[in-house]
Amino acid sequence: MARPAPRVDPAQDAPQVSAPKETAAGLPAVAHALRMSQEQMGLKRTVLTLGRINQKDGFDCPGCAWPEGEQRHKAEFCENGAKAVAEEATLRRITPAFFREHTVGDLAGRSGYWLGQQGRLTEPMYLAEGSDTYEPVSWDRALDLIAAELKALDSPDEALFYTSGRTSNEAAFLYQLFAREFGTNNLPDCSNMCHESSGSALTESIGVGKGSVLLDDLPRADLIIVAGQNPGTNHPRMLSALEKAKAAGAKIITVNPLPEAGMVRFRNPQEVRGVVGTGTPLTDLFLQIRLGGDQALFRALGGLILGTDGAVDEEFVRTHTHGFEEYAAAARDLDWEETERATGLAWKDIERAHAMVTGADRIIVCWAMGLTQHKHAVPTIREIVNFLLLRGNIGRPGAGVCPVRGHSNVQGDRTMGIFERPEPEFLDALEKEFGFTPPRHHGLDTVRGIAALRDGKAKVFVAMGGNFAAASPDTRVTEDAMRRARLTVHISTKLNRSHVVTGTRALILPTLGRTERDLQATGPQVVTVEDSMGMVHASRGRLEPASDTLLSETAIVCRLARRVLGPASTTPWEDFEGNYALIRDRIARVVPGFEDFNARVHRPGGFTLPHAPRDERRFPTPTGKANFTAAPVEYPAVPEGRLLLQTLRSHDQYNTTVYGLDDRYRGITGGRRVVLVHPDDALALGFPDGSYADLVSEWTDGTRRRAPGFRVVHYPTAKGCAAAYYPETNVLVPLEATADTSNTPASKSVVITLETAVTAPTAA
Repeated sequence: MARPAPRVDPAQDAPQVSAPKETAAGLPAVAHALRMSQEQMGLKRTVLTLGRINQKDGFDCPGCAWPEGEQRHKAEFCENGAKAVAEEATLRRITPAFFREHTVGDLAGRSGYWLGQQGRLTEPMYLAEGSDTYEPVSWDRALDLIAAELKALDSPDEALFYTSGRTSNEAAFLYQLFAREFGTNNLPDCSNMCHESSGSALTESIGVGKGSVLLDDLPRADLIIVAGQNPGTNHPRMLSALEKAKAAGAKIITVNPLPEAGMVRFRNPQEVRGVVGTGTPLTDLFLQIRLGGDQALFRALGGLILGTDGAVDEEFVRTHTHGFEEYAAAARDLDWEETERATGLAWKDIERAHAMVTGADRIIVCWAMGLTQHKHAVPTIREIVNFLLLRGNIGRPGAGVCPVRGHSNVQGDRTMGIFERPEPEFLDALEKEFGFTPPRHHGLDTVRGIAALRDGKAKVFVAMGGNFAAASPDTRVTEDAMRRARLTVHISTKLNRSHVVTGTRALILPTLGRTERDLQATGPQVVTVEDSMGMVHASRGRLEPASDTLLSETAIVCRLARRVLGPASTTPWEDFEGNYALIRDRIARVVPGFEDFNARVHRPGGFTLPHAPRDERRFPTPTGKANFTAAPVEYPAVPEGRLLLQTLRSHDQYNTTVYGLDDRYRGITGGRRVVLVHPDDALALGFPDGSYADLVSEWTDGTRRRAPGFRVVHYPTAKGCAAAYYPETNVLVPLEATADTSNTPASKSVVITLETAVTAPTAA
């Protein structure tokens, strides 16, 4: 039997703390995954569901975007994947009676964890103007309300159409098609907040904003550098790939301010030696870098390569690159003292890394949000490209750039056109295929969309999935901006914070999940997703829907589009709703790489999208070559008595979804309001272990933000640095604090001071 949803919101500010672990996965991970799965789904549903995750005839995990190999284990999922599936396939239900019992004001006072634990949404719900209670509403009435509000706008650009990474390719393609037929490019998405910096840097440097590495490249590599990433929590199946690479002879350098258990030792629960043995040590060299020092590190490695006889692949550089001389001059002109100051690393450790680099012919660099969410994130990632280009490590097996995307299909959404600044070629193809003139002016990204809501320039907000209010920076500003909208609409599977931060009127539209059967007019439907490495494959839900009133995301878009666009639209929305293969036929004619889409997606394992730098060593940049860049080295300046904070996830968390209140690998249990600080720093600032502090962020324009009541945990982070969980710390990041070029929130280098907490913690 599944356990009922919690009635009481547990305290989260009085956690228990023990020593951090040095081993990830193994039997504890299996036990934890099964326990949480049974609590949500019951035993029988757990067995039926977990066996279908990431199988060729099953459904794609709604968690991370890590790819699957050709040969798959019968249990092709990780602990956090099991948690994600359990929350979607839960037997807990939210009915209209729940909303009669809980007003919006009541729900707004609950934690995101408690809201998410209540279960699946089952009926469309409407919050009328002036009301504090959601009430059930029919689908026809709900969609009519949205259509009327959209058609009453003075301009289509007063609407925002947000997308989370969980949306399928088919739904995402129709969503952007509807928005553009309506007349706007306002298509902000979660990529704006996470990996926009990667796309910006890679497009400029190599001409394609995606990684160049496939899963089979990892065991072919001689050296893998994992920078600004915690695979053990955020992409646990990546640990299996790293284990295979180690078995094949690869060395691994980990670059991170925090030691993370998954990169120390991995006990693979799919292997006997991972269950009964000691596991596999993964990291050969740990560089405990100061936050924001990664650009300086890779510039230093580049300078050392240039000074090593025979280390530069001169033929590759001459044939395939542009801008080498300017870059080389900058890299040779290094200030070693400044490099040590920027990185916090001893010079001997950088030299050890250099020796491993020059001893490797094939190098892969992997990174995630630890690199993408700094003010200088884009030049940092361009510096990684510089480093790889020097030794010809793009465009050959076992080498390349590997940005590890977060949410499942966040990369596919972008491929399908979810982007506020679309390429002219994409708009040309849409116009040719569908016979309308798409808007050509750029739309609003996430940060600019929030500003538009705040300033009254955007009036309707529609979200396809996600938890916008909790995921966005500057929490109070974001929530005040959302409340200024005339209408907020959330297409969701579960309740979250965004549903209680409403416009004048609000709608919650419940939708099918990945695990559920999608039955339309022509029979059961298949959807597709793209993983972090450009592989496209099918996903087939098999469970009975949580409610017989649920609609698929595709159906919701199609029905709304018919109401809003009317007979003027020649797009066959009704046909698309009944047969997703028709959508894929259109995608095949609009999006390069999807030719013969319907036939290819039904091949077991799907197909790989083309990538010119990887496949042909062809670089579609304005210069026609891969571009070296020579940006000045940047790193955060931290005044005396301050710390540099990074926001991060707990192990019982995926993005803003909190599965539980434990961070097992870091030794935190029963709470989330913690700040991890090096003991020397904490004591110097007057905070013994177990004391409580308010976190106060300080910005160069004088802006200050406060997050109250965090337990100080003495932790082996890099000196001068601190770490705390989001979304609790999003309040510390002003809306204007973003990465140059990409406009991604700068959540990984926040200058803070610790002030003695005014309020005492609640007893656990």
